[in-house]
Amino acid sequence: MKRFHIHLAVDDLQRNIAFYSALFQAEPSVVHDDYAKWMLDDPRINFAISNRGRAAGVDHLGIQVESEQALTEIQQVLQQAALPVIEQKQAACCYAESDKYWTVDPQGIPWEAFHSLKSIPIFGKDADLPTDSAASCCGPSSNCSPI
Repeated sequence: MKRFHIHLAVDDLQRNIAFYSALFQAEPSVVHDDYAKWMLDDPRINFAISNRGRAAGVDHLGIQVESEQALTEIQQVLQQAALPVIEQKQAACCYAESDKYWTVDPQGIPWEAFHSLKSIPIFGKDADLPTDSAASCCGPSSNCSPI
């Protein structure tokens, strides 16, 4: 089963945690000094926010899958569509280790397809995408360094 992923850069993490907790009627499943994440079932979404010095707004979008096979299927779809694809294996990002594929939509918004492997104690950094317009804290073209 797939889960839609949205990652927003925010200017005030605590204020946004309070807002989204009220909106979702749920507390985040992961909270750090610079990051929070809700794993919701209704709607089925992985919603993350971070405050890492990026401009507020959409950081990146994605599709989270539950298996390596499902991730391979998404990667094949991206390649068949002739989209630019960056592969990352065991990427350390957003306090998780994941296998993932990145691409960029026509507006320059980074999209990731990923399978999370385990939680880790650092925020991490992703690979750069083949575009100058993609900028993301927990995604491509990032200048973040491991904590």
